[in-house]
Amino acid sequence: MNFDHIFTVTFTLFAIIDMLGNIPILISISERIGQIQAWKATGFAGILMLVFLFIGESFLHVLGVDLKSFAVAGSILIFIMGLEMTLGIDIFKTEDGSQTGSLVPVAFPLIAGSGTLTTIISLKTNFAVLEIVVGILLNLLIIFLVLRSLRLLERLLGRGGLLVIRKFMGVILLAVAVKIFKTNLGIG
Repeated sequence: MNFDHIFTVTFTLFAIIDMLGNIPILISISERIGQIQAWKATGFAGILMLVFLFIGESFLHVLGVDLKSFAVAGSILIFIMGLEMTLGIDIFKTEDGSQTGSLVPVAFPLIAGSGTLTTIISLKTNFAVLEIVVGILLNLLIIFLVLRSLRLLERLLGRGGLLVIRKFMGVILLAVAVKIFKTNLGIG
């Protein structure tokens, strides 16, 4: 196990999941549905991520898609998400009219959405499965802590602080996307 790799995987997933950037959305959801059940949302998101880590590749093979092609496609998706965060635009739309609370839209698609699942599969081309599992588990801890302390974080960071964090994470995602793209196309 390489700790630099674990850090990279953890930080990449942290940037994709964007729990700090999602605080305003999560607060809005909690105002509509009541308190978000942190354990339930974290557990469901974790199950989705781990299932996709272990059988996502087999699922792709059934569809006739190789891992490198999926990683390139995923890098494009990650790049677009980074652009969204950096430029403050919405390209991807989520349905937020659901009444299932902690599971939809919090656990899926906000936490373990297409970007997260795509990233997990894409990371398999560059990192060991154990490193990815550790990165997922560390992110699940962060997810749980953020969900449990939404109001406190909102007060501490303020709207301006949340915006700065979101922009910074967007730039990190752009860099990660370029790296995954280059690696899987065999460029530099």
